[in-house]
Amino acid sequence: MQNATVLGQQRRWWGSRTPFLFVSLLACAVVGCRDEAVSPQQVAVASGKPRVALVMKSLANEFFSTMATAAESHQAAHPDDYELVVNGIKDERDLARQVAIVEEMVAAGVDAIVIAPADSKALVPALRRAKEKGVVVVNIDNRLDAAVLAEEGVAIPFVGPDNRAAAQAVGEFLAATLAAGDQVAILEGIRTSYNASQRKLGFEDALSAAGVVVVDSQSAEWEMSQANTVAASMLSEHPEIKAVLAANDNMALGALAAAKAAGRAGVLKIVGFDNIAAIQAAIGEGQVLATADQHGDQLAVYGIEAALEMVADPAAEVADRETPVDLVTAETLASP
Repeated sequence: MQNATVLGQQRRWWGSRTPFLFVSLLACAVVGCRDEAVSPQQVAVASGKPRVALVMKSLANEFFSTMATAAESHQAAHPDDYELVVNGIKDERDLARQVAIVEEMVAAGVDAIVIAPADSKALVPALRRAKEKGVVVVNIDNRLDAAVLAEEGVAIPFVGPDNRAAAQAVGEFLAATLAAGDQVAILEGIRTSYNASQRKLGFEDALSAAGVVVVDSQSAEWEMSQANTVAASMLSEHPEIKAVLAANDNMALGALAAAKAAGRAGVLKIVGFDNIAAIQAAIGEGQVLATADQHGDQLAVYGIEAALEMVADPAAEVADRETPVDLVTAETLASP
């Protein structure tokens, strides 16, 4: 029996399995079982525990599926502390669906929303409305736009990494293998996302300091297939490109596919950001130079813990919290 309406591409976990089954059966006995699901409100009333909704970008992206799994594991280890609903959109560009999920979670009566917004600006009004309904909101992964937050008159804490500093570290590692005047290209994320703009700036900081020239910079919108197409065009138009800096690992893999098609695998230097399993393998094989590990498996957990603190003490002011990021190279992967 399914206990909740499927919202986008998602996985759900309402506390530990035994209480879940008991509450669901109890709800059926009281209200009757129909084709539609038992509402989250009915389940939550019986449990009396805070309900936290984790709203992410595409679960097709390994980074976010790993984040979801870690969040579910954390809840399973703390079944008496809270209940968890995990949601993700099918396409990272589907802003309307992510807004709708936020609204559906508010209507379902969750106590907190922990969100990795697909867009730094478009989600702010919906999150303001959520806060006005008394829902605690914590921003993770991609920082919401400060100017739009100010315009909407809302304060939402950000729990996540310094994307610019992390991208600069990756860029510096790459730049140390290049010479002044060498040409490179950048694959950007979605340009309305704060983390995309910060990673581009971090790359540029490192390259500028080393005298490396950026001859092309285009958005591939976080997508592997699009990055393959864009990188192939870049390599054709600028055959002297020595390296490609990708703002996430999916795009780095797309650039790698383009390099292989052009006969430049292992010659074209590629860096990424996120430290997904496929990029670790590519680093180990010498096809990708480096990436940044922002510990996506723990990022949602950090946000959930902050949200639970705010639910427990509504008067508490939770400040932004910077989370760790590490440079990943062949050397660090080989270290015990």
